[in-house]
Amino acid sequence: MRAIQRVLQSLSNYRWVSLGALGSLLLLTVANAITPQLFRWGIDRGIAQQNLQIVLDSAAWMVVAAIARGLFNFGQSYLAETASQGVAYDLRNKIFHKIQNLSFSYHDQSQTSQLLTRVTSDIEQIRTFVGTNLIQVIGAVVTLVSVAVILLVMNWELALITLTAVPITGWLMARFVSRNDRLFRQIQDQLSDLNAVLQENLVGIRVVKAFVRESAERSRYTISNDALVMANMKTIRAIRDIFPLIFLLSNLVTLAVFGYGGAKVIGGRFSIGELVAFNSYLVLVFQPILLIGFAAPAIAQAAASAARVYEVVDAEVEICDRPNSISFDTCGGRITFENVCFRYPGAKTETLQNVSFETKPKELIAILGMTGSGKSTIMNLIPRFYDVTKGAIRIDGRDVRDFTLKSLRAHIGIVFQETTLFSGTIRENIAYAKPNATIEQVTEVAKTAQIHDFITDLPDGYETIVGERGIGLSGGQKQRIAIARTLLTDYSILILDDSTSAVDAKTAAQIQAALDEFMQQKACVTFVVAQRISTVKNADRIFLMDKGQLVAQGTHDELMQTSPLYGVILESQVKQKESK
Repeated sequence: MRAIQRVLQSLSNYRWVSLGALGSLLLLTVANAITPQLFRWGIDRGIAQQNLQIVLDSAAWMVVAAIARGLFNFGQSYLAETASQGVAYDLRNKIFHKIQNLSFSYHDQSQTSQLLTRVTSDIEQIRTFVGTNLIQVIGAVVTLVSVAVILLVMNWELALITLTAVPITGWLMARFVSRNDRLFRQIQDQLSDLNAVLQENLVGIRVVKAFVRESAERSRYTISNDALVMANMKTIRAIRDIFPLIFLLSNLVTLAVFGYGGAKVIGGRFSIGELVAFNSYLVLVFQPILLIGFAAPAIAQAAASAARVYEVVDAEVEICDRPNSISFDTCGGRITFENVCFRYPGAKTETLQNVSFETKPKELIAILGMTGSGKSTIMNLIPRFYDVTKGAIRIDGRDVRDFTLKSLRAHIGIVFQETTLFSGTIRENIAYAKPNATIEQVTEVAKTAQIHDFITDLPDGYETIVGERGIGLSGGQKQRIAIARTLLTDYSILILDDSTSAVDAKTAAQIQAALDEFMQQKACVTFVVAQRISTVKNADRIFLMDKGQLVAQGTHDELMQTSPLYGVILESQVKQKESK
């Protein structure tokens, strides 16, 4: 229940609203407690003594009590819902901000569907708990205590008969919650699994249709859906096993009170009005117990959801600023790898093994190698998307971990191997990192990326809306927009991670020629990761990677003479070109 305690602590941000809800709740309890006494007064002093004035007065006060109950009930519901919306708002912001700060390693190991479920369904469970279940439980406890006192004052014998049901019911509910805590967590996990299947199919619908796997995917979704239904049915069976006992207990107590109280009335030791009032209070005793009972599953589910949300909120941020870190403002162009080793979290083998090199100012470095050789990993280490396992990476002699993350990444322009575009216009996507860029600046980088002519041919030009994930654009067009987006940043170090893989060789050559001028103007050093030797032949130096090791480096001509592996890669690419 620690997670629930943390949720309750967050109500301190909405102190006055919460106190208003609590005040309305207390006044509602008073109005409810007075009503049976009005019945007693009207029956004993009015009807029994044939006093019409008292009957009318009691009726009038009942109307006032009814209006008060309505107003206070609305007040406590409205204010509680206001507080719950505030808590949910804060939690959504908190978890989203945390997701933004979590390292790549966390996202590598976490399912997107799990995070989506926690931000949506789990927080909604918490909001329902704060806005409805919490006020129900507090109201039930306050009502139960106040009514118990009134009953003891009215007739302690009947009160003891009635109140024996309270500890028994409390024990049953505590047993229910403790036994089914894991079950409620399992429901949220099953919902996450169902969302995972749905998300994968929405993202990969073209692959599903291309391979005619619709029936298989329907089957996979149905299996996951069945598991969710089965988990929900277990909770229903758990509720079925306990609530009939509570209803039976309440009925038995009602019968006992009616029989014993009726005997007291016949014996002249209890008035009819008192018995009617006492029976009215019975409802106010068992109603709170039943409310707590009905709220218990929701509270247990909210506790499980809160635990899942705080798992993300409390997740360790592996990549963060060191104490006394400094701002990265200038780059001389000397980037040094000193015996760098790296292993991805959860992996058993090292992706990089003792990689060492040093760049020179204004140098164009090409990184070449077979798939899985560690090329992209080198690029991910420079902006500290991951930290080295062993060794050090330095810029102008200073360890990259000494710089603030924001300043370091702000001065590194990177085009990823996988292109991601956001919903919005083409102009907004190009100016993503620099929203205030002028249209002239946007146009200039678009021309460099060889995408300007395509954009101007569109009916809405740069204001053309890009569909979700860039749907409607070819892979090459998306890559060129991504290149333009990076060129618009205030980079000092430029990293192109296989950024022209979806572009034909002619366009790639045009992009490279246009980039040369940009790189000379802005970049203190440029890294180009590529699969094709033709795109890196003009590099100042080519680093050849193989199985996580830097096996050779030099110019194209030097590697042709000294590296058998480079010759093998070149020969295979020439044969592929000839076969086409």
